[in-house]
Amino acid sequence: MNYESRVVFSGVSVRGKKFKQSTKMKGLFKSKPRTPADVVRQTRDLLLFVDRSPETRESKREEKMSELFKNIRELKSILYGNSESEPVSEACAQLTQEFFKEDTLRLLIKCLPKLNLEARKDATQVVANLQRQQVQFKLIASDYLEKNMDLMDILIVGYENQDMALHYGAMLRECIRHQIVAKYVLNSPRMKKFFDYIQLPNFDIAADAAATFKELLTRHKSTVAEFLSKNYEWFFAEYNTKLLESSNYITRRQAVKLLGDMLLDRSNSAVMTRYVSSRDNLRILMNLLRESSKSIQIEAFHVFKLFAANQHKPADIVGIFVANKSKMLRLLEDFKIDKEDEQFEADKAQVMREIEAL
Repeated sequence: MNYESRVVFSGVSVRGKKFKQSTKMKGLFKSKPRTPADVVRQTRDLLLFVDRSPETRESKREEKMSELFKNIRELKSILYGNSESEPVSEACAQLTQEFFKEDTLRLLIKCLPKLNLEARKDATQVVANLQRQQVQFKLIASDYLEKNMDLMDILIVGYENQDMALHYGAMLRECIRHQIVAKYVLNSPRMKKFFDYIQLPNFDIAADAAATFKELLTRHKSTVAEFLSKNYEWFFAEYNTKLLESSNYITRRQAVKLLGDMLLDRSNSAVMTRYVSSRDNLRILMNLLRESSKSIQIEAFHVFKLFAANQHKPADIVGIFVANKSKMLRLLEDFKIDKEDEQFEADKAQVMREIEAL
């Protein structure tokens, strides 16, 4: 072989002669840049490896995990952009399409406990972003979840795992953006678990569960109205005893605020009429009005005024108002808020007139 005629690299000499690598040849040996779809496929392969290979030798596993963390970080960078560039819509669409083509989301949720904290945070942000990505004006995450609703069960029960609760909770809230997902969760037997999750001793997890609970009961108006009408008895029995009458101040404050938001929403007018026709509900609100906390008093007043304004009060409700008339008027007379609020004063005056007229 004529060695002098062979191409050699980086100035390596052969038989005393030096050759320079040509630009054309350099191009042949450069690794081709990965497309967003490539990054998703490689991430999926790595997740499959992590999921199926508990017996792999330690060094090999560490290498694969490191590669996986980098890939998840890259997915996040494509979707959110970075310090140097904004996200590119075409790249985001490619990534989204590939991500939901197969069970990448299921694998990611399943493998999340095996990732380190930073990778979990990145993965949570990736899942959150994907719920909003449109491909040809379509939210394909919604279509995927419709066929894989059991994933919501995994995310809900995630509140029972202290290490995973905040990650799964954040993912769940983003998935609830899709009405079909919210409907599934509301009508799931696991919906009842939220009354316990909101009272968990870990403050951060309890607060996260409360945020998800609020999202479920306020985001999709028609779905919420249908759910509350069909499940009125058990839902408000749990709501009253576990939340409004909770021994925890924060739980009571959040619960009475959310109750006001639900009942004052026009789409829940039928549920509101039913709620303010119950003497037990009125008793609970009267107790909340007497709380020492100004925040709870104010939120309780916004619900209490609905009982007073109801033009079709049942006889037992009228009886309670009449029996406690002077106490209620005295309480309302002394009820002041820190800042001037014309609407509050007008509402208070109206409530007092309604009670006096009974």
